[in-house]
Amino acid sequence: MRILQISGHILPADRPILMGVLNVTPDSFSDGGEWQSPDQAVRHALEMVQAGADIIDVGGESTRPAAADISLAEELDRVLPIIERLHAELDAPLSIDTYKPEVMLAAVQAGAGMINDVYALRSDGAVEAAVNLGVPVCLMHMQGRPRSMQQQPSYKDVVAEVSAFLLERAAVLVQAGFRHRDIVLDPGFGFGKSLAHNIQLFRAIPQLAALGFPLLVGVSRKAMLGAITDQPVESRLAASVAAALLASQAGASILRVHDVQATLDALKVMQALTQA
Repeated sequence: MRILQISGHILPADRPILMGVLNVTPDSFSDGGEWQSPDQAVRHALEMVQAGADIIDVGGESTRPAAADISLAEELDRVLPIIERLHAELDAPLSIDTYKPEVMLAAVQAGAGMINDVYALRSDGAVEAAVNLGVPVCLMHMQGRPRSMQQQPSYKDVVAEVSAFLLERAAVLVQAGFRHRDIVLDPGFGFGKSLAHNIQLFRAIPQLAALGFPLLVGVSRKAMLGAITDQPVESRLAASVAAALLASQAGASILRVHDVQATLDALKVMQALTQA
């Protein structure tokens, strides 16, 4: 399954959709502080679209481990000017990476066509906001909160528990009147999971992709790849591309990536050399 259209934009059906990461934050784990000004952010978004990004995911609050919460006003001040400019200047759909319903509402009014929520619409009023807005929504699994999520995460069966959580959140949304076809699921690699948990989940991508909803996989530059390769965040390009290819082969519908051009080139090579 896959989402084929956002805000009137037709998305590719012959390869995974590429979601380019645009963090307009000072403290994101990989690119914090690089794209804070509107001019920097717009330029980087344009570069990602020219490189092949199908969606630009705008985030104004870091969710890295131990990240501090920020106020509603501060998040709105970070993301709204960016979304307004991108909506006017960019020929690609925009996603808002937030768990606050007030930000969802304001961002969609400013031009965002998708909601990407690390809390899976568990904030008060978030389900109602999503139903009223009617744009596609990505529901992500996270154990705990960013400030504490990596402090001894524990599961009896991580694949079963993550699957059950995502299906329960999707059911809540559908029961509230939301369209089944506009729900995307994200197992939340690195969000309240140890390396062993992340590896188990990654190996279970075919099972997760068979839950009945498009599956988003976001492992680009993450600590799990650093633990496997012993490389710092700025040296994880090869690991990120390798993981993206494996996720694609396993059934991921959307790949959330920092390095769009390298990922797309690798997908093209894989497709050309493996398809009959």
